Amino acid sequence: MYQHMTETWKKMWKTNSDELREKTKGWRKEPAIHRIKKPSRIDKARRLGYKAKQGIVIVRARVGRGGMRKQRPVSGRRPKHMGVVHIKQSTSMKRVAERRVGEKFPNLEVMGSYYLHKDGMYSWYEIILADSDHPSISKDKEMRGKLKAFAK
Repeated sequence: MYQHMTETWKKMWKTNSDELREKTKGWRKEPAIHRIKKPSRIDKARRLGYKAKQGIVIVRARVGRGGMRKQRPVSGRRPKHMGVVHIKQSTSMKRVAERRVGEKFPNLEVMGSYYLHKDGMYSWYEIILADSDHPSISKDKEMRGKLKAFAK
């Protein structure tokens, strides 16, 4: 069943389906970090350790794309040696989204995240967070093991 869901998402990305475009219109109007009730991609969330229980939180994060161009130097140089175009960012957008969500929810631990969609302006990721102090999480041996593995 989860394989079918994965194929459906891949098909939506490749064809740039109307359904996905409508979803992104709604996502653009939401805040950059938005808590949601259930994951959009349940197959990916389950692989990362998501369970529908108290103490687990799903957050959709929007990260801006672009902006990696350096200012052109004022003094005269050969264009090849200006160092303006070939600049790469050192951290991925996914890590940026995880860091921002971790700062917004300091009492929760990031378990993992997965890619949702990107357009010309933004990239969206869903991040799974867990409250390690919640009784339903602290009693679950499997969840405690996953949280320790992610903390490393």
